[in-house]
Amino acid sequence: MILGYARVSTEDQHLDAQIEALEAVGAKRIWSEKISGAKTQRPELEEMLKHLRPDDVVTVTKYDRLSRSLQDLLSIVEIIQEKGAGFRSLAEDIDTTTSAGRLVFHVFASIAQFERERISERTKEGLASARKQGRIGGRPPALTPERRDEVRRMRDEDGRGIAELARLFEVSPNTIRRA
Repeated sequence: MILGYARVSTEDQHLDAQIEALEAVGAKRIWSEKISGAKTQRPELEEMLKHLRPDDVVTVTKYDRLSRSLQDLLSIVEIIQEKGAGFRSLAEDIDTTTSAGRLVFHVFASIAQFERERISERTKEGLASARKQGRIGGRPPALTPERRDEVRRMRDEDGRGIAELARLFEVSPNTIRRA
């Protein structure tokens, strides 16, 4: 059975075109929601995944309707495949129920994995280079050593409270506590 999933990111957007396209390819049931694809909790998507049976085909108009990131898309498609179902994206002409579609999808997955690994390598190389130059990663401290000494002096000698010091130095109360 063809199952459709339609999603838009905001309440102002319309689902009509997606629903019409899914109906045109024979979707017997369509789950739709108005929620950001970046959200991990998408009730209608979760409900659709619960209803999957072997040989069902989850169909979307574009793969970014199912997920905003390739990594998330891969994990959702893995869930679909574990249930014995297939995945089809109309715009990208991906259909994991065919050998060619599975090949294309696995090429996407391989490219995504390669890019994740390259990002990690570049990050590690950059941090190592910075360390060699004497730089330490991370944000600069909110309080310089001099300002930290001034915070301590004002607390100890003047008896000022954490909230007052935070306002005076324009930092969070937690920064004052750490000082």
